[in-house]
Parts: sequence; C-alpha cells; structure tokens
Amino acid sequence: MLRLHQQAGRRLVAAATGSTATRAVSSSAATPAPQQDLKLKASPKGNIKFFKVYRWDPEQNQKPYLSTYPVDLDDCGPMVLDALFKIKNEQDPSLTFRRSCREGICGSCAMNIDGTNTLACLSYINKGPEPCKIYPLPHMYVLKDLVPDMTNFYAQYKSIEPWLKVKAPESKDPNKEHLQSKEDRKKLDGMYECILCACCSTACPSYWWAADKYLGPAVLMQAYRWIEDSRDEFTRERLEALDDSFKLYRCHTIMNCTKVCPKHLNPGRAIAHIKKRLAAVH
Repeated sequence: MLRLHQQAGRRLVAAATGSTATRAVSSSAATPAPQQDLKLKASPKGNIKFFKVYRWDPEQNQKPYLSTYPVDLDDCGPMVLDALFKIKNEQDPSLTFRRSCREGICGSCAMNIDGTNTLACLSYINKGPEPCKIYPLPHMYVLKDLVPDMTNFYAQYKSIEPWLKVKAPESKDPNKEHLQSKEDRKKLDGMYECILCACCSTACPSYWWAADKYLGPAVLMQAYRWIEDSRDEFTRERLEALDDSFKLYRCHTIMNCTKVCPKHLNPGRAIAHIKKRLAAVH
C-alpha cells in the first residue's frame, strides 16, 4: 500500500509541475513584448551614399590610394562639403581638405568632384547609386589628401601686379577717390568676381603642359581686369608684359576654363580681348 501511495504522489507532483511549466510557456508566447522590443531597436536601412576620396600622406611611405566612406544622406547636408565634414568628424579625422566660407566666396574648397573641377560647398551630392569620386585639383603637386600646392599659382598672380598703378602717385590727393564713370566701371563686371579658386586653370590642358610658363586662364583674366580699368595708368606696360609666346599665346581656346568656372565667369573671353588689344598695339 505504501508503495502505491508513493507512486501516486510522484504522478501528482509531475502533473502539477508540468501544468505550471505549460502555463509559463503559454503565458510567454501570449506576450509579444520581446518581438516589439526587437522592432524598436532595429534601425531602418539608411540612404547610404559611398564616397571614394583620394588619400595621400607625405609622411607615410605609401602610394596614393582611394578610401571609400559610406555616408547616410538622410543625416547629412546637401553639399559635397557637408559629406566631407561628416566623414572627417565621424569616420576619419585624418582626412585633410581646405575650407573656409561655405558660401562659394573664398575658393578654398576647390577640388575635382566626379570628374569636374568645382567648389565642394557649391556642389550638390549626386543622389544616384554610383559612388561620388573626389580628387584634388588635377595636374598640381599635392601637399596632402585633397590639398594642392598653390605656390606656383599665387606666384603667377603676383607677377601681373594686381593692384592699381599710377605714374605720379605723389600728385594724387590721397584723400580723394579714383573716380570712374559708370560705363567704365561696368567693363569690370565678369572679372572682379573671380575668387582665384584655380578651377579654370587646372582644367586647361595648356596649363597642364606648361604651368611653369603659361599664366593660365585665372591669372590672365585678372591681368585683363587691370588692363581694362580706366583708373590704371600702366595699360601699355601691362600689355607688353603679357606679349609672350608662353605667358599668353599658349591659350588655344579650348574653353574648359569657362565650362568649369563655379562663378560662371568667362576667362576665355578675357584672354581673347587681351589678344585683340595686343594686335591693335602692334
């Protein structure tokens, strides 16, 4: 009898335990909380755009290469410069590039974006599936990453003496302005707006071939800006300084300069006017 009572007790315990387990499982299955938590934690697929950026560090014994960075466009500004800031701030602080105004005024962020010289702050990100390729300005020495060496470019700009020159400055009253008519002032439109970003010069094949001798579109347009200024008294001397087979006449009117200018200026036209003025002098 005692053995029968023990076996019956074991069956009752087993039944009770199984019933409790069954209730626990069914209760857990009936509560979808964990699934809801997973849905809340799962991040939606972002609007990812890949940027392939030219990298080179002179302090590293390594050849130039392209680094690919994913950027979520839903969490990024509309311009390429915004993407570069996001990459530098969140992914790779060693990425080096010039920037300043973000308004297309300083010309610092000039670079080659998807095959075209432009300003990163004025270049909208292409929303297409293909990656955005970013290089420094072409055919210039690179200091690091997207930073070109502008030494030769600025030296050429200095060589044209880009300031107002008069032959007898002591005879001029320093307290009075150098006046000019509205018509003469209007002649400077389309030239004084140049921000010296070098997009046009580095897009010119003639400048690629002879950057040490040919002044290039940007500098020549600035030279014509002072030639055309009615207040300047060294017009003939300025023209004679440009009358050189390399400084000026390496321009073959390819017009890449006008095509890529981010300020929509026309350096090719200014160069043509210089040639016309020289022809008249001869």
